[in-house]
Amino acid sequence: MAILPEGFALPPLPYLVALAAGLVGVGVGLTRTRPTVTPEHVLALVPWMVAGSALHVLYVVDALPPAVEPLAGTPAVYLSVAVVAGATWLALDATDLASPPALAAPGALVAAGLAGFALFIGLAAGTLSVVWPGVALVAALVVSPLTWRVVTRLAPEAAAAGSLGLLAIFGHALDALSTAVGVDVLGFGERTPLSRVILDAAAALPTAEALGVGWLFVLVKLAVAGFVVALLADYVREDPTEGSLLLGLVAAVGLGPGVHNLLLFAIAG
Repeated sequence: MAILPEGFALPPLPYLVALAAGLVGVGVGLTRTRPTVTPEHVLALVPWMVAGSALHVLYVVDALPPAVEPLAGTPAVYLSVAVVAGATWLALDATDLASPPALAAPGALVAAGLAGFALFIGLAAGTLSVVWPGVALVAALVVSPLTWRVVTRLAPEAAAAGSLGLLAIFGHALDALSTAVGVDVLGFGERTPLSRVILDAAAALPTAEALGVGWLFVLVKLAVAGFVVALLADYVREDPTEGSLLLGLVAAVGLGPGVHNLLLFAIAG
């Protein structure tokens, strides 16, 4: 069974070398300067995650210039955003301006521009429809705090994860619920093999005709996200810097695909 998502392909060698060099440069710079890392700094990276999602949507709908396209595929888009966000953090730290708002602001501008362009494409094509993506977003906003409450009730130590723990649960709730809407309502397929296994398992149940197949995926994602957050809570307490960064990565793994789903579904009708 394949383990990589459909569309996974490395960019051409020159782009790959440039991305690798950028990652090494940013990594070395961050290691040497060791900028202040707080949960608020990690939260400030959320707009950059959204920017990466919007960039990949533009790649999927063939709306990027040929010279930029190789930087926006899977997995290149993750590396591209990491390089730009990391370089921004380094530049801000060098001028003593690396506050969370200052780190978030450039990402928010980039995200707004890319997402706005994607929505304009959908509007111009007459395929823009935000109803079901909006339903998925509202559902995630409702389900996330409820899940957080359950997690902290079952594992009180999870509360140490704080806002980043809630963000991680929201990211995965958004990914799961948007996937469920895409599969059960809008007729989209799932590109990730492991996710397809869960969806196929739900399709084999007697409940498939009445409830669809996305509900099982939602339950599994929320359970796994809650477990991981509870597992990392002690790490956040013992080493706030590394723990916060790791929890931010967990959040990004859910939030990135979730935002991508919402935007793609909205412009594809």
